[in-house]
Amino acid sequence: MLWTVLLALLVLLLLQTQLSVCLRELRAGGFVSSARSSSSSSSSSSSYNATQQRLPGAIIIGVRKGGTRALLEMLNLHPDVEVAKSEVHYFNVDEHYRRGLAWYRAQMPFTLPGQLTVEKTPGYFAAPQVPARVWNMNSAIRLLLIVRDPAERLVSDYTQVLHNRLTRHKSYQPLEELLLHKNRINPGYKALQRSLYHQHLARWLEVFPLEQIHVVDGDALIRDPFPELRKAERFLDLPPRISPNNFYYNTTKGFYCLLSAGHDKCLDESKGRPHAPLSTQAFKKLCRYFRKPNKLFFEMVGRSFSWC
Repeated sequence: MLWTVLLALLVLLLLQTQLSVCLRELRAGGFVSSARSSSSSSSSSSSYNATQQRLPGAIIIGVRKGGTRALLEMLNLHPDVEVAKSEVHYFNVDEHYRRGLAWYRAQMPFTLPGQLTVEKTPGYFAAPQVPARVWNMNSAIRLLLIVRDPAERLVSDYTQVLHNRLTRHKSYQPLEELLLHKNRINPGYKALQRSLYHQHLARWLEVFPLEQIHVVDGDALIRDPFPELRKAERFLDLPPRISPNNFYYNTTKGFYCLLSAGHDKCLDESKGRPHAPLSTQAFKKLCRYFRKPNKLFFEMVGRSFSWC
């Protein structure tokens, strides 16, 4: 009888020991499962956090009415590019600049690591304080400058101001009254000063080497966008992803529109707006006035353009 009781106790001890081992394994398995779940959650969170607002790696600095919006929208066709949707005016408006880089970053789109953020504010090019401010943010930043015939740019500049004033039911002087003084070109006219590309570029070259400034031919961009976009891709160290199939000529609008993933997009109706009238005589005077400034600009960038 005693041996039976002892044997029964021994069996119970063995069963208890086995049960303890099983429980430890279950606990260990639960911990591993929890750790994997935690790791997966952490990885997912890390992937989410990788998408963030970053300072731009490239800026379209100008020129005003040179085709900056078209260039921005075309660059945005590239899968590795994200663009700020509106002009930020961070470096050329003191009120914005005083808000600091945190505010500037908050104006940028969300991007993944490896994507390029691009901002465009054409007012940067002619603002004297901007080059040094941009350099202080990022001395290695890449700059895009899109230019067009300065005489045509001036007329387009006036046309936009005229349209804006008429929309607000305000009057505005005819272009020739602003452009000419005693039958000579008025050098104080602001739209004319914005077309003196060599003066503004000289300030940028005091801070940045020419290798960091890519000059885009705005007139060529309108005639045939793809070659200019391919040059911009190379300058920005982007893999070639934009193709001629991304563009089609809209005969109604009279300029190229964009095509991506089966969706088309044309620039808004302000693009291609008919120019304000300017007499042939006044336009010829304007072209003669720009000959020397244009020549100086060509020498600075090491290339020439087919301007009037």
